[in-house]
Amino acid sequence: MSQTVELSHGTLRYRDTGTGPVVVFVHGFLLNSNTWRDVIPTVAAAGYRCLAPDLPVGGHTLPMPEADLTVAGIASILGEFLERLDLREVTLVANDSGGAITQVLLVRRPERVARAVLAGVDCYEYFPPPILRWATMFAALPGSTRVLTELMRVRALHRLPFTFGRITERPIPRDVMDGYLMPSRTSAAIRADARRFLRDASPQRTLDAARRLHTLTIPVLIVWGSRDRMIPVRFAQRLATDIPHATLHLIDDAQMLIQEDQPHALAARIVEFLDDTATVVGPSVDAADRAASDRADAAPNRAGAVPNPR
Repeated sequence: MSQTVELSHGTLRYRDTGTGPVVVFVHGFLLNSNTWRDVIPTVAAAGYRCLAPDLPVGGHTLPMPEADLTVAGIASILGEFLERLDLREVTLVANDSGGAITQVLLVRRPERVARAVLAGVDCYEYFPPPILRWATMFAALPGSTRVLTELMRVRALHRLPFTFGRITERPIPRDVMDGYLMPSRTSAAIRADARRFLRDASPQRTLDAARRLHTLTIPVLIVWGSRDRMIPVRFAQRLATDIPHATLHLIDDAQMLIQEDQPHALAARIVEFLDDTATVVGPSVDAADRAASDRADAAPNRAGAVPNPR
């Protein structure tokens, strides 16, 4: 069921399905909550409440012109979303650039998070992945986002390596892709939101977060597509090494958008992880570190399974 919540700097739309312990799904650039359409039913049926916000990164329908839409700013929006709905002991499930946002949240405002699933995420030096860096440079030009969205009207371009061709094994259904791209195609305000996020996307953001991944104390499941050509599996292995309580699992016949290529396999792995870690509670970093992060965040931002190989 689609609902909205009023946050400090705008309205956020989200899906809310099921009852039970809370799982929040975090999508990436130019996508929206519909990317989890074939994952959420299985997780909800297993006894979990599944929430999926439409973050203001281009596939959303409610613009946020007054919000800070840097990477850290959107991490704060996600954190406020958890607070406004009073969600506690949350499991975050993230994909694509939503994973970069989630890593920032985990090391800065982790107090409501009990577990995390990083499923094919931007990380380390790959934010964005090298083959997509042209988009961040292009975003510096006025009107660039309009040009980009108009180009994406040409469906033949969707399977090129430097657009969507390396993020899924098979084409995303036409109606689904239209749902992702139509908001930015038809609204200047949505395009402006997307451009603000894209201009801030930088390896510096994920590398800064990576320096504190070792402080996480929560269980983390890292899921990667075995055929991911956008962010190679070695980055999943690196995350599994740097995060203390991490487990790595590869899913066959999937690239970066695992939820599009192999949604049922991903959902099954998420449910297994949730059930196996059901008794885990508590914040993910030291309380003193958390307080220091809060003070730093008060100022606006400018700028099968493989065990942890320890």
